[in-house]
Amino acid sequence: MSLKSLALIENWPVPTAAAGAVRAGGTVLGTHGPAGQRFPLASVTKPLAAYAVLVAYEEGAVEFGEPAGPTGSTVRHLLAHTSGLAFDEHRVTAPPGERRLYSNAGFEQLGDHVAKATDIPFGEYLRQAVLEPLGMTSTTLEGSPAKDGVSTVEDLLRFAAEVQAPRLLDPRTVAEAMTVQYPGTKGVLPGYGHQNPNDWGLGFEIRDSKSPHWTGSSSSPRTFGHFGQSGTFLWIDPDAGAACVALTDRAFGPWAIEAWPAFTDAVRAEL
Repeated sequence: MSLKSLALIENWPVPTAAAGAVRAGGTVLGTHGPAGQRFPLASVTKPLAAYAVLVAYEEGAVEFGEPAGPTGSTVRHLLAHTSGLAFDEHRVTAPPGERRLYSNAGFEQLGDHVAKATDIPFGEYLRQAVLEPLGMTSTTLEGSPAKDGVSTVEDLLRFAAEVQAPRLLDPRTVAEAMTVQYPGTKGVLPGYGHQNPNDWGLGFEIRDSKSPHWTGSSSSPRTFGHFGQSGTFLWIDPDAGAACVALTDRAFGPWAIEAWPAFTDAVRAEL
């Protein structure tokens, strides 16, 4: 079976797009476009980085509750965007745990924290802990763990299969990552405005009842994942037992706000 709905990316106003979907068991349901082409991920880097942090946690290199980032903040706060750090600056704008302040700076401090704890540069730790074991040979991180990953649809489908049926991690750790951290926390979802609550797990955004949202109207509240400002997304819908990836070379904007939900609904319907 190959999902016909993936071909809807042909209608997107972008120079190049690639998409694919994968079942929880690892069965690829199809790809469309250049699935082996490398695209900048922007913030779709964050779930990959978070997964490496989860490996570091299971290896005993870090604990979720240990201090990291600003005073009073922990590894858990940084993963869940509640450290109080600003979006793209290493300055504190709120006390830890009070608001969902989406923060690239927080993920950069998280990467530094893991690098110090493991004595391995974070990009290299990600490669050894996640990319290499999953065969993600076309994926690299040179720079910020918040936004500088480069990957392909083929590689991200390997990652999405892993998250749905973990082999590198205890399934309970992954279940924690897709569980709302600091429930009831308000904040801005970049590109979609203020959300109350603005639910997040450990490095993964959780859909719940958010509106508007970049996933579809038929996406289950348990859907989690991430989108990136480079016109990229990865969602995993546990109720559908599948995940979907789309990568483009056009920056996120009104075109994506319009195109992505209809695309997701079409994929979801075909599942």
